[in-house]
Amino acid sequence: MFGPRMKILLFGKNGQVGWELQRSLSPLGEVIALDRQKVDGLCGDLADFESLRATIRQVRPDFIVNAAAYTAVDKAESEPEIADRINASASRVMAEEALALDAWLVHYSTDYVFSGGGQVPWREDDVVAPVNHYGASKLAGERAITSSGCKHLILRTSWVYGARGNNFAKTILRMAKDRETLSVIADQIGAPTGADLIADITMLAIRKIVEHPGLGGIYHLAADGETSWHGYASHVIDFARRNGEALTVVSVNPIDTSAYPTPARRPLNSRLNTRKLRDNFSLHLPDWKGGVTRMLMEVLNK
Repeated sequence: MFGPRMKILLFGKNGQVGWELQRSLSPLGEVIALDRQKVDGLCGDLADFESLRATIRQVRPDFIVNAAAYTAVDKAESEPEIADRINASASRVMAEEALALDAWLVHYSTDYVFSGGGQVPWREDDVVAPVNHYGASKLAGERAITSSGCKHLILRTSWVYGARGNNFAKTILRMAKDRETLSVIADQIGAPTGADLIADITMLAIRKIVEHPGLGGIYHLAADGETSWHGYASHVIDFARRNGEALTVVSVNPIDTSAYPTPARRPLNSRLNTRKLRDNFSLHLPDWKGGVTRMLMEVLNK
């Protein structure tokens, strides 16, 4: 199936993960990459179900890779219908079309499908219990795909960043140049995971499931290790300072989530157990610091 004759239809090409997928998937075959704009009669607007179906039927891909989503976590509390339409209903549409074509659907989900309780990394078969509407909409999307009967690969990930576009590290660097004191949440724990890593793992997984279709299903994908947002921020600031950045910040204070209320609740435990992914696909997942450092070098042009 690999080579010029293999077709991959990618949605969300300009997002952090979608941008990297354009690179990582290109050696596998022809990649038709779309965003919300209509191009040559093809449309990647997940809110437009009629155009979404027509696009999939016209392309007739071997793989549909959905890197598009509604990701405004706080806005989802006040815009639940839009979040549900894009994250849940569009997933059902893609799954139905994938089933009709006997195509694979590769989809990205989130640790937000869990309650965020405890301190043990979440396994794929742990009980799901989202604490906000964004998480609920992503869970509904997962269920629409798994119940459809289509061949699928769902990758749950967390704390995603990319060198392209806005991210937590860039925000911290900007604030560190303007303020003497920063307060950063220290009781939410996870692993910053690069969009480039997610894209590369996706490519490797696709290569393997073509040969071993039984490997389809739900997997957890995150960089190795763990930290808090406070630890993440401290790493960013320390690296920038060591590399000659002029920063105003003097202290980075740890605070609890309760001190920084938001419209949507955030899970405290975003740890993901990645053993199933590593074992089934014979993969090594690098420590989060290495990926963040590479991203910072790119951002700072060092």
